[in-house]
Amino acid sequence: MPIAKRRRAMLLAAGVMLPLPVLTGCSSEDDGPPPPAAWDIASAPRTGTTGSGTLRWALDATPATFNTFQKTADTGTQRIAGAVLPSLYTLDARGKPQRNGDYLTGADVTSSEPRQVVVYKLNPKAVWSDGRPIGAEDFQAQWKALRGTDAAYGRARNAGYDRIAKIEPGDKEHEVKVTFAKRYTDWRSLFTPLYPKSVMANPAVFAAPARKGLAVGAGPFMVRQVTDTSVTLVRNPRWWGDRARLSRVLFRTVPAEKRAEALIAGQLDLAEVDAATARRIRAATPDKQAAGAARGSSAPGKAGAPEPSASGTAETAGANGASGTSGDSATDKNRSRTRALSRFTVRKALEPAYTQLALNGTKGPLADDRVRRGVARAIDRKALAKLVLKPMGLPSEPLGNHLLMAGQPGYQDHSGALGDPDANAAQSLLADAGWRAGEAGRQKALGGKTDDRGGRQSAPTATASATDTATESATDSATESATGRPSGAAPAAGDAGRRGRAGKAALVRKQGRPLVLRFVLPDDRSGAQLRTVGERIARMLEKIGVGTEITKVPGESYFRDHIVTGDYDLALYSWPASAYPATDARPIYAKPQPAADGSLMVEQNYTRVGTDQIDQFFDRALSELDGGASRSLVSRADARIWAAAGSIPLYQRPQLVAVRKGLVNAGAFGFSTPRYQDIGFRR
Repeated sequence: MPIAKRRRAMLLAAGVMLPLPVLTGCSSEDDGPPPPAAWDIASAPRTGTTGSGTLRWALDATPATFNTFQKTADTGTQRIAGAVLPSLYTLDARGKPQRNGDYLTGADVTSSEPRQVVVYKLNPKAVWSDGRPIGAEDFQAQWKALRGTDAAYGRARNAGYDRIAKIEPGDKEHEVKVTFAKRYTDWRSLFTPLYPKSVMANPAVFAAPARKGLAVGAGPFMVRQVTDTSVTLVRNPRWWGDRARLSRVLFRTVPAEKRAEALIAGQLDLAEVDAATARRIRAATPDKQAAGAARGSSAPGKAGAPEPSASGTAETAGANGASGTSGDSATDKNRSRTRALSRFTVRKALEPAYTQLALNGTKGPLADDRVRRGVARAIDRKALAKLVLKPMGLPSEPLGNHLLMAGQPGYQDHSGALGDPDANAAQSLLADAGWRAGEAGRQKALGGKTDDRGGRQSAPTATASATDTATESATDSATESATGRPSGAAPAAGDAGRRGRAGKAALVRKQGRPLVLRFVLPDDRSGAQLRTVGERIARMLEKIGVGTEITKVPGESYFRDHIVTGDYDLALYSWPASAYPATDARPIYAKPQPAADGSLMVEQNYTRVGTDQIDQFFDRALSELDGGASRSLVSRADARIWAAAGSIPLYQRPQLVAVRKGLVNAGAFGFSTPRYQDIGFRR
């Protein structure tokens, strides 16, 4: 599924186009196993499962729509669509599209001149749940709804569909012939999921809320019931493929902050969890789970190394009933909760999503690319990746690409286009832009400010710190030992803002004005990790004389009211990765264009930094049918994005999933598409 259908956070200076040599493709990079921590599931043969049972799967929110092409679609919409609708192409653990034999016996580009033609050969057994064969009329209805010419369909996602000229039945039975007006490299992204014509041919049904259900599907499951807090799927009696091993899938709405209690109460079997909940689960059976993690998953691309033991922390002591102030009742309760959590294991992988430092290039000091590059070269990305990923036993290499994750075909580290962390180089770039240190730049550390939520913010300072990465890690370890909370957890009450520094700060100045950047971060539980990373970044910037004013804002308005509107200098947020970067990443890095009313059209480029050259690389990549040549153009675009220094990728996000013991073929899926009919409980 094209990721841009669901772009949201989990929550690029004009250039001259240079002539390029003719590019040729190479398929060797497509081969090979997935990288470490690409996915982590308990693989088991279908015959080893009971063949019945109900899986209770946590969602962040009840879906507002079952139409993945609607602007209100979310991860819940995608999960359900994957189980009940055709996916012509699925993704493997490396994020590479694979033809889905349940729906297609073949799909090929049969012509590229004068126009690109793709012929889809449908599985003759493939039928909708009302008994009608899947056919060309379904493809036609979806194309007409999504091509962007009918206002009745609103702001529907149309990337790729707007390049199609016509769709008609093929020369043979069960064939669909798609002719493109413009060549399109990511044609495999189209028609996944595929909706019946009864949905796509009617704008009212297209926009219908989820509570009305999805009357017709064509997957191993179908929607049976929708409530305010759950969606129930049951087996599709007309499914022609391998019979689903589960009788039902119950998607339950359980917010992230309530997942631990729901697991303890026995209300869930599968749920993504935060690091704190993962530690509690591992602490419940540390010896057995550590041994299991050491052996690794039976799936390829296993996470491998176990997490460091959580024993010795205040949290573990409480879980084991070791509190000296608790009575017998509290001790029994803690033991009961520990037993409940011991029924789960934690599966972990690198999520196909990355966290970036965004530098707003619209106005102020960061409108100067020299300042952006100076700030970027002060960031030790390796230290930040280690801070977030190493405590979870995940590979802690920083991400070197905006458009592809490690292990995807074509992945290359292009961070060299910006340069390695170098305080001297960073200060030279700032000086070249007129921001210099000196006697006029020395001042008393500014007093803390109070934001509109009453939270005390630390002063924008630039105290030269002798703390190197190793010392910072040791300090964090000491903090964890002393407080019972990990260094990656949210600051305790009284730690609001960055850790305070006393004394003088040598802020760089320009015309007497200090360089202080407004760093906006979310102030809720889900943003705890971002705040920790943000505070570490602020300390790094202090070393080159750049001050930060950390502003914490409500989590629910962080993206909507600050990132989208450009109300920040620095910010941290995440983008999901894509198997189709030429299509899905272009809106994120496209050069903003002035609108007729004088405003700036930014698409999804919330840093407002872009170049004509980057756009041209994307445009050429979209029209290049040779896979290797298209990836080479995407690669060149990424190098230019690094050089523009509007977005600095830091690390792939950790994906932590609590899985009830005995549940197989489910867990931390990473890039790979779940095969819903194979998920089940061991016999």
